Amino acid sequence: MNTVDNLLLNQELLRQSLCRLVADLVLKNQCFLATAESCTGGLIAAACTDLAGSSQWFDRGFVTYSNAAKTEMLGVDAALISQFGAVSEQVAAAMAQGAVRHSAAQVSVAVTGVAGPTGGSAEKPVGTVWIGWCVNGQTTTELCHFDGDRTMVRALTVQRALQGLVERLQSVKN
Repeated sequence: MNTVDNLLLNQELLRQSLCRLVADLVLKNQCFLATAESCTGGLIAAACTDLAGSSQWFDRGFVTYSNAAKTEMLGVDAALISQFGAVSEQVAAAMAQGAVRHSAAQVSVAVTGVAGPTGGSAEKPVGTVWIGWCVNGQTTTELCHFDGDRTMVRALTVQRALQGLVERLQSVKN
């Protein structure tokens, strides 16, 4: 097994562990999770639903790759996308909020970014990702810059999105 294969295997094991933690925390908080994904194309939802019994805590996943989908499915204001761009803090926050509004979930994670190899700019190079979380009405965002090819950027985005979800769910007071 080469170094890249080892790295991908380690990422897979970490992803599985993070999903189990997310499941435990969502269940503990007696709520449901929704995802809103652009650059990951549903990988976060797939990771969550890989766990048996995920229907007890996972409500739905929105894959909103196009700007129109972000507006139609999540209610993201088209003017917000026009003003700040799809890959922005404002759009990530609006996606996270929209996932909660358009589902039975109280918790969401949203990602929007440039996975590459094309689509980057000087202002938003390949690897630029905004992640938004909405937990019990509180929305937070984070800007990430990931190195690597498209597969790596997407894998690291899933990992960070789940890690951030764990951090936020652990801080919820019951």
